[in-house]
Amino acid sequence: EVQLQASGGGLVQPGGSLRLSCAASGFPVRKYTFTWFRQAQGKEREAVSTIKRDELTTYYTDSVKGRFTISRDYAKNTVYLQMNTLKPEDTAVYYCAAHPSWTPAWSRASYYNYWGQGTLVTVSS
Repeated sequence: EVQLQASGGGLVQPGGSLRLSCAASGFPVRKYTFTWFRQAQGKEREAVSTIKRDELTTYYTDSVKGRFTISRDYAKNTVYLQMNTLKPEDTAVYYCAAHPSWTPAWSRASYYNYWGQGTLVTVSS
């Protein structure tokens, strides 16, 4: 059974850091494209970052470039989102999603087969 388990959210002060994890079971993370999305209260879900299957190619939405880093750990079968220099506007529920292929339309939420349950990130002083 394919499952994604997201974790690592919490409360952090502006300028702080968090690392989100997306542990996969039932398939190898190398063979899937993974994307992190977030949804702030009252707003639409937006794509944050993606890592292509079989490659190290990554993409980021403009608002997180230079602050967030997506990565994979094959041994742990887990995808991470390292978030640095966090801002109040980063506050949202973060979701990981996976698909067995790659598409240039990686930011489209409807494309993804599998979703984690979401983890809340709150950036506040």
